Amino acid sequence: MNRRHFHRTLAAGGALALLAACSKTEEAPPPSAAPATPLTPREAYELAQTGHGFTIGVTMAANPVYVFFDTTCPHCAELWNASQPLLGKVKMVWMPIGLLRPQSGPQGATILSAADPSAAMTENEASVLQRGGGITVAGSLSDEVLAKVKANTEIFRKLGADSVPLVVYRNARTGTLGQRAGATDTAGLAALLGV
Repeated sequence: MNRRHFHRTLAAGGALALLAACSKTEEAPPPSAAPATPLTPREAYELAQTGHGFTIGVTMAANPVYVFFDTTCPHCAELWNASQPLLGKVKMVWMPIGLLRPQSGPQGATILSAADPSAAMTENEASVLQRGGGITVAGSLSDEVLAKVKANTEIFRKLGADSVPLVVYRNARTGTLGQRAGATDTAGLAALLGV
């Protein structure tokens, strides 16, 4: 989606209350991680579908929303909270990545492997918003679940992204595909997703 169309979408859908996003600027991603040519919105959406996450909301929804997040990002926590009132209208797949801190990957794997990933995510996000360290990493994490978080991180980089949260979506009203980094409030998220 080009910038002009995105701004028109914002005007038509109401004002988005934008918050910041978290990014890691100390080290650049490996040159091979970003695509040589930018992905089309359809390619980005199809690539996001290959990630590993946990699903909340309407499980049979036609237009899943994919959210790449880091467990240590307060803006991801804000987006998690903003998404809760929309769960009766949308299916969201939350995919942890290891971007910001050494514990990000293991904490993401802990959430993915939890008996109730949604409850583990809620615990993590509450801790992050209270300036805590997030969820306690599980004592034993399988190589398989750690590999899923690593794969999500590679997908995130292939999407050309550098900050979280990253929302990859199809607008339910218009069918427009897109991706957007940063948190927003509930109304802004509803407008973005067309719900």
